Amino acid sequence: MAAKYIIGSVAASFAIAYAFDNLVADQKIFGGTTPHTVSNKEWWEETDKKFQAWPRTAGPPVVMNPISRQNFIVKPGSESGRPNVCFSFVKV
Repeated sequence: MAAKYIIGSVAASFAIAYAFDNLVADQKIFGGTTPHTVSNKEWWEETDKKFQAWPRTAGPPVVMNPISRQNFIVKPGSESGRPNVCFSFVKV
């Protein structure tokens, strides 16, 4: 029984949030205009070309989640009962 109230409340909050977002951002009830750099597609394409033309100055890509690469070793547990995990960060 509580689920219908929770689902209804979440749906209503999304509807209210959408309505206010539409009023403020799209219909601009507080005034203002959309900047030329946002509304002009040609401007966006030229800016994107400029950023893509810059050379890459960073190093090689880094794996952000080493556990997904399975490059760790689980050693037998210590006196605390928890296993010791050693990460061996080597290129595979």
